[in-house]
Amino acid sequence: MTAAPDGLPPLAGLETARLDWRRDETGESAPHSTAFDDVYFSRHDGRAETEHVFIAGNDLPRRFAEWQAPRPFVVGETGFGTGLNMLCAWACFDAHAPAGTRLHLVSTEKFPLAREDLARALAAWPDLAERATRLIAQWPEPVAGVHRLWLDARVTLDLHFGDTTERLALLDGRVDAWFLDGFAPAKNPEMWRPELFVAMAARSRPGATLATFTCAGVVKRGLAAAGFAWRKVPGFGRKREMLAGEILEPPVDARRRRTPWFVPPAPAPARHVAVVGAGIAGASVAHALARRGIAVTLLDRDGPGAGGSGNRQGALYVKLAVATNPQSRVYLAGLLHSRRWLEALDPARTLWRPCGVLQLAMTEKEQGRQARFLAQHALPASVVEGLDAEAAAERAGLRVGAPALDYPLAGWVRPAALCAHLADTPGVTFRRGEVSDLVRVESGWRLTLTTGDSLAADQVVIATAELANRFAQTSPLPLQPVRGQVSQLGLPTGVPALERVVCAGGYVSPALDGVLTFGATFAPNDTTIELREADHAANLAELERTLPAFVAALRDAGTELDAGRLEGRAAIRAASPDKSPYAGPVPDAEAWRSDYAVLARDATRVPETPGRHHGGLWISAAHGSRGLASAPLCAELIASRLCDEPLPLEWPLADHLHPGRRIIRDLVRGKQA
Repeated sequence: MTAAPDGLPPLAGLETARLDWRRDETGESAPHSTAFDDVYFSRHDGRAETEHVFIAGNDLPRRFAEWQAPRPFVVGETGFGTGLNMLCAWACFDAHAPAGTRLHLVSTEKFPLAREDLARALAAWPDLAERATRLIAQWPEPVAGVHRLWLDARVTLDLHFGDTTERLALLDGRVDAWFLDGFAPAKNPEMWRPELFVAMAARSRPGATLATFTCAGVVKRGLAAAGFAWRKVPGFGRKREMLAGEILEPPVDARRRRTPWFVPPAPAPARHVAVVGAGIAGASVAHALARRGIAVTLLDRDGPGAGGSGNRQGALYVKLAVATNPQSRVYLAGLLHSRRWLEALDPARTLWRPCGVLQLAMTEKEQGRQARFLAQHALPASVVEGLDAEAAAERAGLRVGAPALDYPLAGWVRPAALCAHLADTPGVTFRRGEVSDLVRVESGWRLTLTTGDSLAADQVVIATAELANRFAQTSPLPLQPVRGQVSQLGLPTGVPALERVVCAGGYVSPALDGVLTFGATFAPNDTTIELREADHAANLAELERTLPAFVAALRDAGTELDAGRLEGRAAIRAASPDKSPYAGPVPDAEAWRSDYAVLARDATRVPETPGRHHGGLWISAAHGSRGLASAPLCAELIASRLCDEPLPLEWPLADHLHPGRRIIRDLVRGKQA
């Protein structure tokens, strides 16, 4: 697979596993890979083999029983297959681990099973049925990248879809125990390469263990060369021997040698975190931290969802670049993440609807852009599909008059209600108040409110949109305020029902409780929130340009399309100069400018100094108009980094979101602060 210009593999769909079902020695059918001519497991003893090779081979019952760390125990696997190994690890953790501890599973898979094949394979073990159901319900689309699943309150699974060695090289996280699985070396030599063992070693914690069913020479040599000590132990069934081992001193992670400013700060204990700002960015961070057992105080001047996240209805959508770039990767990952997150958070769908989004191509230029995008991105139709005007109209439920890209997994959300729901998470305490000052103290941070009251916290997350750089520590981060006004129109009975969110110059959502929401205007550097009749008029004009047949039907039904009579809402969003969010630790800008000053003279002379940060201070901001697709993923990114967990994004994308990226860019370009 050829790397994209940003150094990551192509943004594309993956080929799903090709299976046939052959009868094993018990007469029962078991999944067999036609590509590798090998079985995934035997129905007769597959479960017992997993328990012997991977669970016992890594001494997991004892290690789980003794686990007391605040971070999760991390299991890494090279080849998810049917998920049997991961489900068994989960069951073992539940049986042995103390209350309050957590398990993080990381597994790679180049040829993911289709959902129906996964369900059929796991049906062989009725005692795993409940766990299998949770896995299958969240099973992601076959798209290369990281897909985070929440199996229960204590167990998280990150599926890294793509080539195993490539995926481990992109993993930002460290593993305590390895399941070295996959089809046999003789059947799948492409996986069992020296680079695989090197990547495993580099992603290991000191003392990490491994277990594998094979004793092949290529495996023993590869493990030893990478620094693992291995030994032969009794195998399972007809396999007389298998391998177990450990690595005491993993190699230093050198991936950020060329970008030392992005080296993450060392993990610090966090029993209480203050999150400043209760919009979608702050509320999703509060939820993510509370889910990990951290006490959270969520502060906001007005209340949950009171600012840019306060609309009653908003679009969950993305607009991807023609040529793959880091921003598009982040937003597509965010869309897929938000869809799974919302389904897990609100399975009754009271806060959202996965109705899909049509992105119309209203001009020849836009049609050409969409055609080039489709030619360069082999994504499955379940994620994005090009439609002609007739097919787009069928999915919209009314005539649209233009071809479109259809995003079936997208939809609409009730952002204000969602923020209120997140703020009500157990472990989150909401406190009304505006923070005026942040001071680093020996025990963490002291937050001073405009009332004069103060609050202490171990760590702090800033998530106040366009106000996020009002503090001394965040002031070097450039943010642009952008005013947006949406309009609302009560619909008469009998008009056609819009079935999908439709985007063009603006967006229009299917009616919620008989009210149509559409807009929004885009006014950079405008911070007033009073409603404007002129903006309602602009939204009406854009609605008619986008859906002329629908507007004609409204008029035929006697609807008065008078801008002066519309209701709506105006709010301020925030954007960064490169239009990607800020999500991560807050850099010490003064220290960066000093430590990396040489870049202004010669960008190739990179100092070895790791980036200095304001310890325990984080930011999630600059989500613009697409926060529903970016903020939940950024919340997981921050919570994972704060809690010393594997990240839900590849390390280059985590670096792309780093709040200090602009400081380095300005230094390289010789721009003074």
